[in-house]
Amino acid sequence: MLQLHISACCAPEDTSVPAMDVYQDAVLYLESQHVPVEAETETDVLEEDVFQEEAVSCLLSPLNAETMDFPDTPTLRSPEEMLERRLVVLKGILEREEVYLRQLDALLMPMKALRATAGTSQPVLSSQQVQTVFYQVPELREVHQSFYSGLKERLSAHSRAELGPDEGGGRRGSDYELMVGDLLLKMVNHIGLYGGFIENYEKAVEVVRKCTNMDPRFRTLAQSMMSNNGADEARTTYTFEALLYKPLDRVTKTTLVLQELLKTTPAEHGDYAALQEALRLSRSFLSGVNESSHSRREVTLSHGMRRQLMRDGFVVDVSEGKRNLRHLFLYTDLLLCTWFKHASRGKNDQYKFCWFLPLAGLRLRWVSDQERPADTNARLQTRMKMHLLLKQLRQQTKGARGRKKLEQTELVLLTQSPVYRLELHSPSDKSHSLLFSSLYELEKWREAIVKLTTGIIETVPPDLLTLTSACVKLRMTQQPPLHSTNTGEDKESLCGTLSVAIHSACGLQHPACLYVCVEVDGFEFYDTQAQTHSSVHSLNPRWDQELCFLVDGAQNMRVLCVSQSNEQDDAVLGKTTVKLDSKTLNKRWRRLTLQLGEVEATLSLKYCPHPLETPTSTFQQPPVFCVPIETLAQQEGVLVPHVVRCCVEEVERRGLDEEGIYRVSGTSSNINALKTAFNSNLREAVAKLRSAEVNAVSGVLKLYFRELPEPLVPTELFQSLTRALDIQDLNSRLVSMLSLLQSCPDTNRHTFLYLLRHLQRVSEKQDVNKMSLLNLATVFGPSLLRPPVAGQGYDGHSVDISQEVVVQCNNLPEAHTSAPHEPDVDDETTHM
Repeated sequence: MLQLHISACCAPEDTSVPAMDVYQDAVLYLESQHVPVEAETETDVLEEDVFQEEAVSCLLSPLNAETMDFPDTPTLRSPEEMLERRLVVLKGILEREEVYLRQLDALLMPMKALRATAGTSQPVLSSQQVQTVFYQVPELREVHQSFYSGLKERLSAHSRAELGPDEGGGRRGSDYELMVGDLLLKMVNHIGLYGGFIENYEKAVEVVRKCTNMDPRFRTLAQSMMSNNGADEARTTYTFEALLYKPLDRVTKTTLVLQELLKTTPAEHGDYAALQEALRLSRSFLSGVNESSHSRREVTLSHGMRRQLMRDGFVVDVSEGKRNLRHLFLYTDLLLCTWFKHASRGKNDQYKFCWFLPLAGLRLRWVSDQERPADTNARLQTRMKMHLLLKQLRQQTKGARGRKKLEQTELVLLTQSPVYRLELHSPSDKSHSLLFSSLYELEKWREAIVKLTTGIIETVPPDLLTLTSACVKLRMTQQPPLHSTNTGEDKESLCGTLSVAIHSACGLQHPACLYVCVEVDGFEFYDTQAQTHSSVHSLNPRWDQELCFLVDGAQNMRVLCVSQSNEQDDAVLGKTTVKLDSKTLNKRWRRLTLQLGEVEATLSLKYCPHPLETPTSTFQQPPVFCVPIETLAQQEGVLVPHVVRCCVEEVERRGLDEEGIYRVSGTSSNINALKTAFNSNLREAVAKLRSAEVNAVSGVLKLYFRELPEPLVPTELFQSLTRALDIQDLNSRLVSMLSLLQSCPDTNRHTFLYLLRHLQRVSEKQDVNKMSLLNLATVFGPSLLRPPVAGQGYDGHSVDISQEVVVQCNNLPEAHTSAPHEPDVDDETTHM
């Protein structure tokens, strides 16, 4: 099994020894130890630049949003841009090949000296050991030397052509004439040599380690192998193991290099087909290596254990109050947090260690209270910038640089916007907090960690340098998305307003307080996550709450059902993803039934496409109190406002046995606090209702009806009502009353019926709460029915409907709480 391992970082530079002395140093050292050597002349030593590597740091390096360095993956628009970028990529490939060849030369320099001693009485390595250590390395150098020479020659010829007289083709014509596909295809056709190297790699490392420990002569050589830098005669010191690792490092990057080159090559270019074939061969080879050796996901530990990568992705780490974008790796026995830094041209990508936590005994807690950052203005400015950049890209006024700026700006927003906190606590009292913008993603991480923590007995202490170094290879094959959105260029993605009406749920085995969380993808110009309020403690919760999203580039909707508890942490009962298809969504409601774990939730979708304006401010909930009831109901997409339903449900949950309910007033300050909460955030208001004194809850309900600009029973019906009450025949009076009720606006009628049914249920416990239906009607009557202003055709005659409510309550029709969401097709049941 392939083991990815580097035993040491690079040592400091040594500028005192000429490059040609590396081979001679090995010979002289062996001779000083009285080991005879048949010297051979080395004529092929390169004297040019060598890549100066940076050691992997194990220090925490905070990532500031202003200085983020992200992978350069621009989307090029015009052929000219592509060809210009292609030339840059080719020059970068040439530079990297030059670096790699010097590393191979440094590795091969002692080979002849070691081979020469193998036949003596005091060999440093046996002939078989020399063969094992350097297996396939000379052949690999020959292949890459041929490729390097050919590429250098063609780039030089291209540079001379650009400096020559213009014969009408111009710069673009010469760029199209630059052909390198055959060189790359020839090199990739020899990629099988790496297969032999990889199969032999562990054996080679084992020989080097064994001989380093047992033979001081080899130890001196193995710990001070040098490669020169011809520009300033500086030299880089490598360990033998580090140089053996270079071919392994090189082969994993072949696919990425070809991907980058193909992406910058126009489809009509003569190289395109050859590059496609080279990429196919490279991918096929890498896939075969990964399947046979598991090197993509596994790192060998002691005691024969295997450390396997289970999940990785980008999260926001909170440290000392600062938010930093980090790459998190979940292994079978630990969590590793790293900082990914994309390298500039000519250097390698790096992962810098931040922290790790063993999974054994790890405790998790996620916080459902949304802790939004204080600086809302900064998020608004970021969203405005994103919107403008995308608009310019779609109008093709910005090229690759604009695409990179968009991705960078989005990642700045990614560090600003997370609101869900996952707290990690280890038995050693080490704690870390991770922030997520998506509850769905948080739950996937939580599930994966909890699954692994079950049954873990011991954790093998990791080699952090090796583990962090392996992250580069893992990213090359895993490639998790660094940014959160899709390109937004799919014609079937949604741009406009997506409305989601959450109706009800069933299937609970025990009563619970539930809420539903809905998330949509796409560019985050506006809020793309919303939640219903928490339901009353019930087996069949009902919300009838409409959530609206302004979306751009949306393709998927994620729905979660969460159980809320005062005694313990919230728990996700189930989750699923719904594909948003613009062809099946339109301005009429479409009903869905989703299976969310044990819960079956019913909801409706409606989509209205339209261009989006530049975001100007964060969403502010319209006020609830002192607003016409029809206006409020229309804003909420219901027939009975949520403030009425939530207060009624809470009173019925814990106030039916309260003596004097609705007659005894709650504390004025508590009532005003609840009123303020309803005017600002419905979900927070409902959460406060659950812990408020029940008389304050009933007081809020009475206050709502009292502060309506127009009474629930419209004033224009007042005189008709007085005439109806004068009818002596009971049946005729009932018909007249029902006719008046039907003439009320829908919202007024259904809210009135809903309230009366509630008061009837309260009165059914009058032997405990001392509130009869007559008492309740007396309390609510003045708020629900107000006489017109005297002098406007009204003689000042008062009306008391309390007794009539008692008489007619059993004859009234049922109330509907939500507006109809008529589907445009038959109900669709989705089990996911």
